[in-house]
Amino acid sequence: MTAPPHEARGHQTLSAYIQARFDEFSRSQKDVAQYIVDHLDEVAFQTAEELARRANTSSSTVVRFSQALGFEGFPELQHSAREEYRRKVANGQVGGQAASSAEPLFSLDQNEFETAIAADFQNVEETARRVSRSEVEAAIGAIARADRVLVCGTDQMAFFASYFRHLLMLLDLRAEIVASPSQEALSRLGRIDEGTLVVGLSAGRPHPLVVRAMKLARHRRAGTLAVVDATLSEVAKLAQIKLYYSSNSPAYVRSHTALLSTLQALAYGVYSRDADQYADRIKAFRLK
Repeated sequence: MTAPPHEARGHQTLSAYIQARFDEFSRSQKDVAQYIVDHLDEVAFQTAEELARRANTSSSTVVRFSQALGFEGFPELQHSAREEYRRKVANGQVGGQAASSAEPLFSLDQNEFETAIAADFQNVEETARRVSRSEVEAAIGAIARADRVLVCGTDQMAFFASYFRHLLMLLDLRAEIVASPSQEALSRLGRIDEGTLVVGLSAGRPHPLVVRAMKLARHRRAGTLAVVDATLSEVAKLAQIKLYYSSNSPAYVRSHTALLSTLQALAYGVYSRDADQYADRIKAFRLK
């Protein structure tokens, strides 16, 4: 049994301990690990069943993950998460105190619709708080300089890949998508070169095709940009530039409001680099 983190003695936080051992975990345990690291405030007060649902796994996996870290069970892991979260709040590292003092978006007796809207509002705010200006500027510059932008996103991410491609094509940028393992999509992967920027979109556990695209891009010295909802995502690990978005949702699917906002903001950032030139291109596109 591996010893649990020495957080009680101030040597190591739970988040740091999980990140240090991340590669040792199974695929389902990695889903739990990613959720804990990115949602420490929720894990501190959720049940094992609630955590399992949010991480798209089983409560038994949550218990086994706790034991793999060296805890007797989930309650001990949760205690460690709670202590770390309380210290972050005390040190002003999270927006919990500021958020609690603000007027709530809806009344306390929220219906399901209002609860979902409130969660989306918080997702956009959380994404804005965690965004790195240097990473954003690097992403915008990489998109603007690329000879070709290849956006990879499958399943639920396919829509956003297509929409981001549309936004870039409005600016007359050469953009393509890979949304399925079709022969046409694979041929697009085969044309990746040093002038290509590969953009990987991922929610939760990344699709193998997106991971393959990022690995191929690295092998061929192409630029790589990851837009993900998990800081420990395999897609993010393979990318040179990483942008995180929050996808918390009380519903049965993840929220993609912050992802949509991020993609639109990136496109607007590219547009703002030469607004006059791009405005003419958009006008010409509309007249077609």
